[in-house]
Amino acid sequence: MEISFIGAGNLAWHLAPALENAGHHINEVFSRQLQSARQLVSNLYDARTHSELNFADSPSRLFILAIPDDTLETVCSRLVLPENAILVHTSGTQSLETLTHQMEIYSDVPVQTGVFYPLQTFTKGQSFMTFEEIPLCIEATDKPTEDELVALGQELSDIVYLITSAERCKLHLAAVFACNFTNHLLTIAHDLTVGDGLEFELLRPLIRETFRKGLDASDPANVQTGPARRGDLTTIDAHLLLLNTQPEFANIYELMTDSIRHRFHK
Repeated sequence: MEISFIGAGNLAWHLAPALENAGHHINEVFSRQLQSARQLVSNLYDARTHSELNFADSPSRLFILAIPDDTLETVCSRLVLPENAILVHTSGTQSLETLTHQMEIYSDVPVQTGVFYPLQTFTKGQSFMTFEEIPLCIEATDKPTEDELVALGQELSDIVYLITSAERCKLHLAAVFACNFTNHLLTIAHDLTVGDGLEFELLRPLIRETFRKGLDASDPANVQTGPARRGDLTTIDAHLLLLNTQPEFANIYELMTDSIRHRFHK
């Protein structure tokens, strides 16, 4: 398939090479930051940067919006596509209806719309990720477009699901808890150890075992441990005393502790 990217950030950095490795051709990459587009193009076979959002003469069939959610309408309002192109966004929260509605408003030609959402965390500049075990969530406004997107997804991943916008939004919410909040808690653990001259490395075996148990369990609640799980108020009070000069961390500790205690000690 002939493909163009609109956006050259974290997701595009990994998805574009994966599509090329699956035998597809990336024609163009547009980014508001030209240097980002150039960096991505330098990792592709013969793609070129595209300086504007007018793709009327593009040979591409599929256009992938790999952009921040809050720029979707601005980009769509300026986007010009070939007739009957497929336009997909990669957002966890934006609905398909939103994209479809915007193209109905702004596009002078018929465009098929869909969603191609990889459920994974991506970081630009890191080694290219393979997509075999990354879930791909697909949605489209019509069956032929859905079939094309599913076929494309199956060339990349062994895990391809048809998921509605409402289901995808709930999945993205769960992903924020599982990924973003978890990483923030690791960041706090890093600050607490390094801030007192301790080695964060000491926590790595514990972190690995925690994730192993949680992923292996049918329900992570079954392997919950710690003072909140035990109802150990003495230890909890001691921890809060240690955090008396760090009220932001203390608030998070109390919130997490109360949530765990509510689950196990109703």
